[in-house]
Amino acid sequence: MREIAAVAGVSKPLLYHYFPSKSELFKAAVAEKAAELASVIEPSDEGSPVDQLARSLDAYLGWIADNAQTWSKLMQSATTLPEARELVEAFRERTLELVLGEIGRGRKVRPALRTAVTGWLGFMDAAILDWVQERDMSRAKLRELLLAMFAGALFAAQQADPRIRLRLDSPVDA
Repeated sequence: MREIAAVAGVSKPLLYHYFPSKSELFKAAVAEKAAELASVIEPSDEGSPVDQLARSLDAYLGWIADNAQTWSKLMQSATTLPEARELVEAFRERTLELVLGEIGRGRKVRPALRTAVTGWLGFMDAAILDWVQERDMSRAKLRELLLAMFAGALFAAQQADPRIRLRLDSPVDA
């Protein structure tokens, strides 16, 4: 906390006044970045759901490219720090609700579809972490890979539950 206070140009007691522990400081910093990211990836109502997803993914990858070290540390610390895990899980849950809300269009989402999209979100995290670490694929290629994996997840859900109907004009009729 002493080093953080020095870098911030404030006294250590003042830092502790606003953040009683390193954990509280960490949560506040991550919450601020999560709010920033949420506003960046919020889909517009323009275009098809696939177009909206592509734009949101592109914005997400752009934000991660600009904040690669922060994002990587957060993802890696989610396995060991309960605070980080809670923040990552909350962000994933919000993203899951957003995607399923668009796909389900207000209808109850079938379990196979929910599970497939949850799996896709986990794949995304792993693929993006690899991208940030290796830097051997363009952002555009990664976005296309993630979109293709999304289509694959939807197809897999349909195979598991034939009551899920996929259409070209609307990705899923769940």
